[in-house]
Amino acid sequence: MDFSYLVEYNSFFLKGAAITIFLSFFTVIFGALFGTGFALMKLSKSKILKGISSVFIEIVRGTPLLVQLYILFYGLPLMGITLPEINAFGTNFTDFIAGILALTINSTAYVAEIIRGGIQSIDKGQMEAARSLGMGHKMAMSHIVIPQAVKNILPALGNEFITVIKESAIVSVIGIHEIMFNAQLVTGVTFKPISPYIFAALIYFVLTFGLSKLIGKFERKMKISD
Repeated sequence: MDFSYLVEYNSFFLKGAAITIFLSFFTVIFGALFGTGFALMKLSKSKILKGISSVFIEIVRGTPLLVQLYILFYGLPLMGITLPEINAFGTNFTDFIAGILALTINSTAYVAEIIRGGIQSIDKGQMEAARSLGMGHKMAMSHIVIPQAVKNILPALGNEFITVIKESAIVSVIGIHEIMFNAQLVTGVTFKPISPYIFAALIYFVLTFGLSKLIGKFERKMKISD
C-alpha cells in the first residue's frame, strides 16, 4: 500500500479526473435534454412517437453499456462517419465522441423513464386547471407540470447523474485517458497492482460525494421555496 508514486504520477490522476468530469458533464446535459424529449414522446397521444420512444428505451435498457460503446466505436467508421483527427487531453477526438455518444444514449433511456414517472405522478387536476386558465398543452407542461415533477424526480435524477460518473470508467476500454485508464497506466509503470486503483476509487468517491451533497443542497432549497 505504498503511495509514494503519487509524487511523480499525480498529474496522471488529475488529468484523468478532468476528463471524467468533462465526459460526465456533457453526458448529463445531453442525457437530460434527450431524456426529457423521449419522456414526452412516450407520454404523447401519437402512437408513432410513443412506439419509437418505447422501442428505444427498451433496447438501450436491455443491452449492456459496454456493447453499446463497442457498436458505436467500431460501427461509426463502418457507416462512413468520420470525424477530424483532433487530440484533446491526449485522447483522439473521435474516441471522445464515441464515448460521449454511448454514455448519453444509455443515460437518455434511464432519464426518460425517471421523467416519465415524475410527470405521471402529478395529479391530472393540475393539467386540467392550467388548461381551464387558457394555457395550451405545451405551456401547461413547461410551466405547471414539469416544474412540479422535477421536485419529485430530483433524488432519482441525482442518482442517475452519480451513476454516469461511475459508468464513465468503461470508456477506458477504447483508450480514453480518464481516471481508470490512467490508473491502469500507473499500475503498469510502478508494478503496484492495488494502490493506484484504491486512489482512483478515492477520486471517484470525492466526485460522487460532492455531487450528492450539491444535489441534496438543491433539494433543500426547493423544499424551502415550497
